[in-house]
Amino acid sequence: MAEDTMGTDIRASKVLVTGGSGFLGCHVALELRKRGATTIFCPRSAEADLTDARTADALIATTQPDLILHLAAKVGGIGANQRHPGTFFRDNMAMGLNVLEAARKHGTAKVVVAGTICAYPKFAPVPFREDDLWNGYPEETNAPYGVAKKALLVMAQAYRQEFGCNFVMLFPVNLYGPHDNFDLETSHVIPAMIRKFDEARRAGEKKVVLWGDGSPSREFLFVEDCARGLVDAAERYDDPDPVNLGSGRDITMRELATLIGNKVGFVGDIEWDTTRPNGQPRRLLDVSRARERFGFEATTPLDSGLDRTIEWFRAHH
Repeated sequence: MAEDTMGTDIRASKVLVTGGSGFLGCHVALELRKRGATTIFCPRSAEADLTDARTADALIATTQPDLILHLAAKVGGIGANQRHPGTFFRDNMAMGLNVLEAARKHGTAKVVVAGTICAYPKFAPVPFREDDLWNGYPEETNAPYGVAKKALLVMAQAYRQEFGCNFVMLFPVNLYGPHDNFDLETSHVIPAMIRKFDEARRAGEKKVVLWGDGSPSREFLFVEDCARGLVDAAERYDDPDPVNLGSGRDITMRELATLIGNKVGFVGDIEWDTTRPNGQPRRLLDVSRARERFGFEATTPLDSGLDRTIEWFRAHH
């Protein structure tokens, strides 16, 4: 299989988006259409269980995509990761392995794989540089998920080396935005906070209890910016090196809680449950490689991104 060095023409490509009906996937599909893609396959998990090798093989054999964006993942917040570490490792590892092997077998010209910030070592120097991915073990509460995703980087690079496959891998930071998951059992921090504060406001409650002590910081990327970055890479990035996708700015959980509480109109107290885990102390990416390699920069400020996310939540919940 020859490596594609001329870039990918989205308009002329048949594109398969795994996880295409999910939070990130629906935005990626929209971005692809904006750029002229006319043949996009977005199978739902109920239609194609990618943890099953034969199903993944049949999907790619049938659709014969020129480009795959592998976004399908088993994801959740700290609680979900703590309850289901084996499931998170197994399902993420299996989906990635099956998709990449089927892409190799059927000659897919290019695959872009979405990794996770959870792959980084717990005490990686801040900001996280791609070269530090292997300098330690991930934060324990979501290590199985992070390690499974990081193993796919090894697979992508190994398949490139042995079979000439044009597989590239990006590592998006924490995402948020319209169509996010607001289920408190499985959601990430921004949608969980929005829902908790909004429900407390409507119920007239005097306090909201949040996990940890409020000291950790996180970087957030608006989902539309992430979709743009993934499609930028699909069009213009063909190297084996992993690439961070982020905004390059972080905020503490305490600051974020105050900001979201104010935006939804909650006027009570915020109580921190220090018996619950904080997770990784700080997450902030070095985003220079994405800018240098394929010209991506995030453009949505957290303030306006939160406004749009809250607006969507209230319109749909």
